Amino acid sequence: MKTVFVVGAGPAGLFAAQKIALSGHQVFLFNRDIKPGGLAEYGIYPLKDKMKFGLRKQFAKVLGLPNVQYFGHVKVGEQGDLTLADLRAMQPSAMVFACGAQGYNALGLPGEDSRGVYSAKDFVYAYNRLPPYASMDFSTGKRIAIVGMGNVAADIMRWLLRDDPERQTEEVIVVARRGPYEAKFDKKEIEHVEEYISRDGFLRELDRIRETCGACNQDLSPEKLGDATFPFLKKSFPAEPRPKLTFRFLSSPKEILAGPDGRIDKLVVTENNLALRADGSTAARATDRNAVLDVDTLIFAIGDKHDPSVGLPMGPDGYATKPVPESMKEPAYEAWNLETNESLHGIFVVGWARRASTGLVGIARHDGEEGAKKVLEYLQDQPDTGTPSAENLLAALQAKGATPVTKQDLEILGRIEEQQAQARNLTSFKFSDDETMLHAIQNEREALSVQ
Repeated sequence: MKTVFVVGAGPAGLFAAQKIALSGHQVFLFNRDIKPGGLAEYGIYPLKDKMKFGLRKQFAKVLGLPNVQYFGHVKVGEQGDLTLADLRAMQPSAMVFACGAQGYNALGLPGEDSRGVYSAKDFVYAYNRLPPYASMDFSTGKRIAIVGMGNVAADIMRWLLRDDPERQTEEVIVVARRGPYEAKFDKKEIEHVEEYISRDGFLRELDRIRETCGACNQDLSPEKLGDATFPFLKKSFPAEPRPKLTFRFLSSPKEILAGPDGRIDKLVVTENNLALRADGSTAARATDRNAVLDVDTLIFAIGDKHDPSVGLPMGPDGYATKPVPESMKEPAYEAWNLETNESLHGIFVVGWARRASTGLVGIARHDGEEGAKKVLEYLQDQPDTGTPSAENLLAALQAKGATPVTKQDLEILGRIEEQQAQARNLTSFKFSDDETMLHAIQNEREALSVQ
């Protein structure tokens, strides 16, 4: 039996751990959050209970394996509880980094530090009750701009227009760099909010961009768009008072203007032209025309990036991996030092840690399992360095001042949150700050020790 450390307990990390453990090796999972699941727990829309419950059962099955140990509430990184050097010093046979892409692409605009300007990732974490984001200020106003047209943006539209218990939304304005045919959200996701789309406003917006899109052979007739990306155009909804959802196509944020209170007051956008590429795709080209939108909140969803403080070598697209000839057409999982042009023997990256923002749970699972295959191949030629005990690792973490959460602690927390859900007549409940969770676990431990 050999020992493998897995950093990150989202779908990629958990299913990589499962495959390695089922092959007979000991796996130690280190997770930044108290609870496992990653984006499957804190990124999936709050009301998708059936999906979340199903995933939690799968994750519990992984953690139920006797040769999988879990240490939650342990951050790995240069400023964390454990550094990469600390992990290496424990002499595992291999390490798998499945810590995702914890950063995000900033807008890089003047005024970006104004109050009321949020990254989509942080905003989603907040309404999904991930500590510490759930305790931070992500207040929204009446006129909210969302930059981006993917599924994350669609989820945020849904939250703002329908499900936020504190909502005061009057209008959500989607700012899109390109046109309506370039919308990336799934039809089933936009269906949740299509009744809020202002039909008259949408048709006026199509008139505004019709000539530009027509030059790229894009037919903006409601019939064509209804079949392609905006099915609401082929439906009718009863007229009733509700917040409205509008779109501002062919526009890129240029500057954020704050009001006297320091909160965003206006968003200046650059109007774009649409250029047709040789392969039939389109590109946005900035013009010298600007427009000003009156908004009091801005949420941007323009992609994720890796956190260099983890300690892995960085490449142009994130954590560097071993170069693979294009002719092989297979992903690379082994970490690589670009400066020395050498492999970081025994260190692998999977999931979004390998390629940020690529796919959802199914893709992450597949990538974790494919990466685990490479780990198992590597382990075949490695000596058995012995298996450290979970007790010794736990003691080492506590000696560093960490407060690790074990599998047994997760079971205790799960029971407590289930009791809270029943008491509140909710389908599910979760605490929104680490200290409350740790305190609840400790109290229950003490109560059980007395019995």
